[in-house]
Amino acid sequence: MIRQTVAPLLFGIFGVAILLALGTWQMQRLTWKEETLAAIDARIGAAAVDLPAQPDPVADRFLPVITSGHLTGEGVDVLVSRKDIGAGVRVIAVLETDSGRRILLDRGFLAEASRGLPRETHKLEVTGNLLWPDEVDGFTPAPDAASGLWFARDLPAMATALKTEPVLIVARSQSGDGIEPLPVDSAGIPNNHLNYAITWFSLAIVWAGMTVLLLWRMRRKHA
Repeated sequence: MIRQTVAPLLFGIFGVAILLALGTWQMQRLTWKEETLAAIDARIGAAAVDLPAQPDPVADRFLPVITSGHLTGEGVDVLVSRKDIGAGVRVIAVLETDSGRRILLDRGFLAEASRGLPRETHKLEVTGNLLWPDEVDGFTPAPDAASGLWFARDLPAMATALKTEPVLIVARSQSGDGIEPLPVDSAGIPNNHLNYAITWFSLAIVWAGMTVLLLWRMRRKHA
């Protein structure tokens, strides 16, 4: 009887050990992700600096910047939806800085009902964060030529269409026209490691229980 139970017992111990190791690894990843998100939040909320001459997508990601210039009246609207509000657009406008640079400014959210209202082409000082959005995949529709509506912040494509630098500032200050800023934050960065850890630990408990049940049934059958 003992010889017959050795293989199932070893298999059960091995399976539980693997699952516990995976759960422990996910807990370690959780600690790392929380530290990373805290660092990102600290960077996002830091004091704004002048817009770099040549922003780097890696080194300057989330960098708080301040610049001034005037809105040229050019831009695109990107479809977005907000909880408890409904459909609307992100207003992406061309900002010509005082030094003559043409960059993109994500002014924020505008409800669909207000989309057709005129927008001012005024001078402003804007504070925000540099962002290189990663929102485009194989399922993203092409922009609707008839309505001028885009379905993702495709920075290279928007910069080409509007003849600007591939630089996007997401405003955290008001820019007028009833547009509500949607500042950059870390909420959109996934952090599912706790759920993964719970899953692996739960599977370890189930595996251990099934092993015990199997050994009990083998012993009962032998008896």
